[in-house]
Amino acid sequence: MVESDRPALVLVPSVSWAAVIAGTVIAGATGLVLHAFGGAIGLAVSSTAPTWRDASFPLIFLSGIYLVLVALAAYGLGGYVAGRLRVASSALNRDEIEFRDGVHGLFVWACATLLTAFLVTTLALGSTRLTAPSGGSAGPASSVAGENIIALDLDRLFRADPPATGTDLDYNRAEAARILLAASGHSAVSTDERAYLAKLVSSRSGLAAADAEARVDSVFATAKQNIARARRAGVILAFMAGAAAAIGAVAAWLAAEAGGTHRGEMVPSLWWPASRRPSRSVL
Repeated sequence: MVESDRPALVLVPSVSWAAVIAGTVIAGATGLVLHAFGGAIGLAVSSTAPTWRDASFPLIFLSGIYLVLVALAAYGLGGYVAGRLRVASSALNRDEIEFRDGVHGLFVWACATLLTAFLVTTLALGSTRLTAPSGGSAGPASSVAGENIIALDLDRLFRADPPATGTDLDYNRAEAARILLAASGHSAVSTDERAYLAKLVSSRSGLAAADAEARVDSVFATAKQNIARARRAGVILAFMAGAAAAIGAVAAWLAAEAGGTHRGEMVPSLWWPASRRPSRSVL
């Protein structure tokens, strides 16, 4: 029997999950740090504070651009790490190796995005329990949106002089919030609903019927403006988040391919000029 001089092929898994996990962790940590920095300097894309709704369009646009840059940095770095750490087989051709490197970057993007969505959902549920009123069975579950968007309008609606003490307004605030939120829709609130809210305000604040109706009209106008501003901010947030996610996927793919190229060339530095790149013989 004649032994072959050709080296034995070593089979390696198609997906290097250790590299994917490492890239995901690095992408998540990078994004967390950059988002914290952006929030510290006032570049948060959204906020529950009423002042966010009064922010200028340039600030909102700049915050969206910063979100895109964070996605480029976080997903790009995570994808590069995954591509460089991935175990590749020398039995594959160059195109197949580059494709698998890119897929590993896409794995990092997908895992980091799903992890972020899970954390955001968890935090949102936690903040819902914190921001909702504590009393009443129907109030807490139904008034959270109103408490987050038009809390100040609800305060003005039930404000009394002198201030009432020891009065539980949780359910009344939840009920008023639902009416005010309905007023921002395409169909206006019915006359009966407006009259009922005026009677509720009159009984809770001690105002005369005419004064209570005037207060309800004023709060309806300001609440509608605040809801519209919050809605526009939400649209911008959703658009920028979607754009950042799409751009992040491309960045992760390209960065993983770059990491795989540096892995095959044994390049010690991230800043290797493309013109000096040797042939990819060692993979």
